[in-house]
Amino acid sequence: MSETDDLRALMEADRWIDRVTGQKTHLPEMVELTALEGELRGLLKSLNEAQATLAPVRTAYEEAQREGDRLRTRAESLDKTLSNSTANVRELTALQTELQHVRELLERSDDLELEHLMAVEPLDEAVSAIKATAQPAVARRSGLQGAIAELQASLDDELVALGQQRTERASALAPELLARYEGAFTRVGTSGAAQIVAGHCDGCRIALSPLDVDRWKGQPEGTFMTCPECGRLLLP
Repeated sequence: MSETDDLRALMEADRWIDRVTGQKTHLPEMVELTALEGELRGLLKSLNEAQATLAPVRTAYEEAQREGDRLRTRAESLDKTLSNSTANVRELTALQTELQHVRELLERSDDLELEHLMAVEPLDEAVSAIKATAQPAVARRSGLQGAIAELQASLDDELVALGQQRTERASALAPELLARYEGAFTRVGTSGAAQIVAGHCDGCRIALSPLDVDRWKGQPEGTFMTCPECGRLLLP
C-alpha cells in the first residue's frame, strides 16, 4: 500500500470511531427515553397535585367516619341502658334526652360523612387514573434503559476493536507523516485527513479557492497539502 492508502485507511478508521462514538449518545432509544421521562415528569406533577387535593378531603371523611362510629356506639350504649334501667323518672328522662340528642348528632354526622365520601370518590378515581396511565410508561422506561445499556455495551466492544484497528493502521505510517496527521486530529477531531469533494474539504465542508485546488492537484506524489481552513491533510 502507498502512503496515501495508509493515510486514507487511518482516516477511515478515525471516522468510524467518531460515528460509533456518536451513536452511543444518539440512539433512537435515548430519544424515546427522553420524551418518555418528560411524560412521566408531567404525570408525577399531576399525581402530586391530585394527591394534595385529595388529602384534606380524605382526612375530613375519615374524621366524619370516626365521629359517626363514636356517636353510634354512644347511642347503642344509651339505648341498652334505657332498656335495662330501673332508674327513677328523672334519670330516665335525662337518658332519653341525651339519646335523642346523640341521634340528631348522628344523623348530621352521617349526612356529612356521605357528603365527604362523594367528594373523595372522584378524587380517588383521578389519582388511580394517573397511576394507571403511568404504569405502562414506567415499564417502557425500564425496558428502554435496559436496551440502551445493552446497545452501549455492544458499541463499547466495537470501539475497542476499532481502536485496535486504528493502532495497526497508524503504525503503518512514517513517523513524520503520522505526527502531522495526529497534530491535525488533535486540533480538529474526527480525523486528521480529508478528501476533496466537488472543490470542498469533506472534513470542514469549506470550499477551497481555485488556487488551492490547483496546488492540491499539482502536489508531488507522497506529499500532502493541508486544508487552509481546518489544517487536515488533503488526500489526492
